Amino acid sequence: MRYRNREEAGERLADALEGVEFADCGTKPLVLGVPRGGVPVAAAIADRIGGELDVIVAHKLGAPGNPEYAIGAIAEDGTTVVDETLIERLGISPDYVEAEQRRQQEEVARRAGTLRGGGPVSLSGRVCVVVDDGVATGSTLESSLRLVGRADPKQVIAAIPVGPPDTIQRLAAIVDVVVCPLQPAAFFAVGAWYDDFSQVSERTVIELLKRP
Repeated sequence: MRYRNREEAGERLADALEGVEFADCGTKPLVLGVPRGGVPVAAAIADRIGGELDVIVAHKLGAPGNPEYAIGAIAEDGTTVVDETLIERLGISPDYVEAEQRRQQEEVARRAGTLRGGGPVSLSGRVCVVVDDGVATGSTLESSLRLVGRADPKQVIAAIPVGPPDTIQRLAAIVDVVVCPLQPAAFFAVGAWYDDFSQVSERTVIELLKRP
């Protein structure tokens, strides 16, 4: 099983969500994409379930000399998740972690302002479906889910096209429902499970969020 692209991943997640009982059927669910790659997936879900599309902004904390290697993540309210075991194994100093948190908090604030163009929508009392295009360590999505959980939602659902079983199990412990159709034991990387995993631009995200 593979996905042609993020839009197909969203369609398959929408199929899977048909079996989920939403805690509130009287209001539109809030479908929150994790920028940038999670937003096209979230848009396809929102279209299918009649949800309201928005973003939940988080950013990984990169390892020294390798910013793409996540040692944790920070969300737009400052919620931070760090992999203490990994940090200890790599010998990363507390000073570096603190400085990286400050750097990425600034980037999160910039990105949230650019993409949304205003303050975040209220999550209180809402059914929130939090969507990414896949997870590896899951630290960025975990910080996003913890942010949502702190905002007094009625229900938190994590919708993920692909991820390793241990990561999905860890995320399932902090949400009401997790939906992940593809959980390969031999995972490798998120992009390995897509035919088209090309980068998603900020312009694309902004255009999706501006749709009526």
